[in-house]
Amino acid sequence: MAPRAPQPAAPAAPDDVVYEGSDLEALMSLRRYRQWIMDRIRDSISGRTLEVGAGLGAFSDLIRPHAGQLDMVEPSANLVPALRRRMAGVDGTTVFAGTYEDWLAQSAPDTYDTVIMINVLEHIEDDAAALAGTRRALRPGGRLIVFVPALMALYSRIDELVGHFRRYHMAPLTALVEGAGFTVREKSYFDLLGMAPWWLVNTLLGSTSFNPALAGLYDAVGVPVTRAVESLLPPPVGKNILLIAEK
Repeated sequence: MAPRAPQPAAPAAPDDVVYEGSDLEALMSLRRYRQWIMDRIRDSISGRTLEVGAGLGAFSDLIRPHAGQLDMVEPSANLVPALRRRMAGVDGTTVFAGTYEDWLAQSAPDTYDTVIMINVLEHIEDDAAALAGTRRALRPGGRLIVFVPALMALYSRIDELVGHFRRYHMAPLTALVEGAGFTVREKSYFDLLGMAPWWLVNTLLGSTSFNPALAGLYDAVGVPVTRAVESLLPPPVGKNILLIAEK
């Protein structure tokens, strides 16, 4: 095995950064939904990989088989212990406790082959600066994978409570990524069918929590249907956006 490149020291998790994480717990149970996302991005993952905002590790153990080395950054002090327990004993993984901004400030340039941000960019107030820093951390030809919530018309109280500064639209997100110096290789809306229950339950009715029963029902019934449809015809809109770019 080739020697690992030098890494920044892992700072202690900042005590003032705490994420309640009920949405992450709900995501852990959505097996079909998580696998759908992974099937779309796995061919773009290679080499030394950085997962930003790993949370409870819902995607980390799915990403690891496709990466030569997986480094995870998680800013929430209350989530880091669970993430470390989940990844304990998994070779080629490291958990760093701290904000992404702190990570970028101390990381060496041209270090990573892949950077993955699943449901992360919307939590970062200065998303343009985060993307510029990400490009610096990537090696030439390295890939950025971004998965974000879409459409401000769907913005709800629950978006606000979980710390979303925004939901994205395709053209502005593309311009933002290209403005940071990336070349966009793939972009698409994602989960057309999921727009309806999100709008009804969260945007219209103002739910402030995730319903595990409803989420599980959608994972069992809705995900296979909308996945099959979107495999044949790219959706014109969707609950999320998936974008893959290259340095």
